[in-house]
Parts: sequence; structure tokens; C-alpha cells
Amino acid sequence: MLTAFARAFKTPDLRKKLLFTLGIIVIYRVGTHVPIPGVDYTAVQFCIDQAQTNQGLFGLVNMFSGGALLQITIFALGIMPYITASIILQLLTVVIPRLEALKKEGQAGTAKITQYTRYLTVALAILQGTGLVATARSGSLFSGCQMAGQIVPDRSIYTTMVMVITMTAGTAVVMWLGELITDRGIGNGMSILMFISIAATFPSALWAIKEQGDLAGGWIEFAIVIAVGLVMVALVVFVEQAQRRIPVQYAKRMIGRRSYGGTSTYIPLKVNQAGIIPVIFASSLLYIPALVVQFSNSTAGWASWITSNLADTAAPAHITVYFFLIIFFAFFYVAISFNPEEVADNMKKYGGFIPGIRAGRPTAEYLSYVLNRITWPGSLYLGLIALVPTMALAPLGANQNFPFGGTSILIIVGVGLETVKQIESQLQQRNYEGFLR
Repeated sequence: MLTAFARAFKTPDLRKKLLFTLGIIVIYRVGTHVPIPGVDYTAVQFCIDQAQTNQGLFGLVNMFSGGALLQITIFALGIMPYITASIILQLLTVVIPRLEALKKEGQAGTAKITQYTRYLTVALAILQGTGLVATARSGSLFSGCQMAGQIVPDRSIYTTMVMVITMTAGTAVVMWLGELITDRGIGNGMSILMFISIAATFPSALWAIKEQGDLAGGWIEFAIVIAVGLVMVALVVFVEQAQRRIPVQYAKRMIGRRSYGGTSTYIPLKVNQAGIIPVIFASSLLYIPALVVQFSNSTAGWASWITSNLADTAAPAHITVYFFLIIFFAFFYVAISFNPEEVADNMKKYGGFIPGIRAGRPTAEYLSYVLNRITWPGSLYLGLIALVPTMALAPLGANQNFPFGGTSILIIVGVGLETVKQIESQLQQRNYEGFLR
């Protein structure tokens, strides 16, 4: 693999793409450490050093921003608004006929949907930025820190507007950097930035586990976490690459004196057809009750029940609801992203059929049957990957800082595999062997 990296940097155009991508990554990481105006950076660092951050509520967004959220920097919101906007537009495409028609128009329709995604990203950035500033001003961003109320000393309307505008502009810059990587670099830009944001939190999270451990100065806990992480990486790679290949045969057609068709191919149905989306949906939905309780400042019975059961990631109620939400959203997302009837109609239109299955409605029913069967193990796999770190490492006290679980490991492995495949295809175009020999 090291030889393949050397060959990649010896190829002029591929070297330019790799260096360009690395340069954008450096700019992105620098921006995650530049504080916005109106924030007392000393108070922020003091509260972060106290390790009393409210990870249960802001952990997901903080992970996607590479730790910039809790530091309240210009890239504090990271790519989370863009991810949310993309998911919303993808769901609306199924509901709104106009968006569905744009999706079928090809390049022009895709460009129009991308433009709508940008507008929605800016709107969501304004909304989330306002919420973050309000949370920082109230002192709720860092629970238990004595300097939490001093993070935003100036609470005037002008300062608040400047902070929100700065974070919104930072989100727009992050979106632009991701698109630059997609156009002129290697891999999908947003995925690469997401990968870098999550990977940047790994060293501190692993060292925190070592510092909090009691066995042999924390090294035993550290070794156990590394071992569990490697096993989970191997499991995720195995399942993410697994797919059910449904054979498709195309009949021969005579046009003039020439025969066309007669080829054999297959429909690849992945075991984890939904990807990371169900985990993000379930996490976001579970954060809503905790967010309502935090902003309502209520001391009623329902508020205390939500705080002790749904907001606590180690509570049995939270684990149970989280697991079943992941399964539900896995089936829901597969149902809206893969239409067996549309696939069957396209196959029938071009003379394709599954051996042993009649074209048309029987083909759609067969595809739906196979898809439901492989979605069950895929959804259970997502639920276990998301919950195993919390349940297995709770006795070690590492459940809050375990970096190889849930959303992070799925994104790291998925983006890593996709980027390696792109580099490998670039190398194979130039008669090199690539990464996998």
C-alpha cells in the first residue's frame, strides 16, 4: 500500500488532486480553532478543561464539527447544517412531485436541487447558530462549569447578530470547501470533511479513556478499547462490503442485421442499504425531548423523567428507544430510496428479466421480498454497532468517550473505503496495480 501511495504521488495530475485535498483539509482544521467575535476564549477553554461538557445533548454536532462546536469557533456548526439539508431534500424529493421531476431531468435537475440544498443549508445555519448562541449565553453549553455564564460577556443584540452571521458565513465556507474537493480533489468533499472532523477527535478521546482508567494507570482500559475498536472496524468493513447480487438477463434484439443485448448483469443490494442515515435520524430525534426540557427550564415530573431516562445515554429506556428507532428508520429510508416497482418497470422497458421471475409486477414483488429480508440484518447490525460501546464499556467508565462506536465508526470506514476505491481507480487507469493486489 505504501508503494501505491508513492506511485500516486509520482503521477502528476493525481498528485495535484491529493495535494489540493490536503491543502483544503489544513484550511478547514485551522478554521475550527479560530474563535468568533464576542466570545471569551479563556472561559471556553477553562470549561473544556473541566471536562464537564454536556456531551449528551451536543455530542453529535460537536463530533461532526471536529470539536469546534464546544470551542465556539467560526466553523462551530461544521457540515451538520449541510447534512441536515441534504437529508431533508432527499426526503422531500419523494413527497413533492416538482422535486421528483427535477431529479429525473439529469444534470440540470441535479444542479437545481443542489442550489436548493445550499439555500436550506444557510437557513438551517442561521437557526442552529442562534440556538448555539442562546445556549452559550444561558450557560447551558457547559453543565457545572463555574465560568459557563461568562462565555458571552456582551449580550447586546448587535453582538448576538455578529456571532450568528459569523457562524453562518463559516458554514457557507465549509460548504464551499467541500465542493472544491469534489470538483478538483479526490473523493466526495463533504464526506472527506466529515471524515477529518471525526478523526480529529480520536486522539483526545483515546487519551481521556487512558486518563480516566484505574487498571495499570489506565493502560489496560486503553488496550481493551483499541482491541474492541479494531474488531468493530473489521465487522463494519465486512458488512459494508456485503451485498446480495440479483442476476439480470437481457434478451437479444434484432435491429436490421445486427443483434443487440443478450448480456448478463446483476442488481447489487447492499445489506446496509440505508447507510448511516438511520443512526443520524434516531440520534436527532432523541435529542429533541432533551432540548425541549433544557430550554423550558421546567421542574415538572415529565421533565425529570426525560432527563433521567431519554437524555441519559446509559439509561435502559434510552438504549431501548434508540435501538428500535434505528430499526424503524432503516426500513423507512430503504422504502423511500429504493423503489422496486420503478426498477422492475425499467427492466421490462429495456428487455431485462430476473431468471425464473416473470417481468413486471412479479419482479417488483420479488425485489421487495429480497430487500425486506436483507434489511433486517442490516438494521440489527446498525443498532448493535451504535449500542455495543455504551453497553460493553460502561463498566470501564468509557462509554461517553469511546470513539469507535455508532456514527463515527460507520462514517470513518465508509468514507475511507470510498476514497481508497477512487484513488485505486485513478491508479488502474494508468496501468498501476492500485491498493489491493
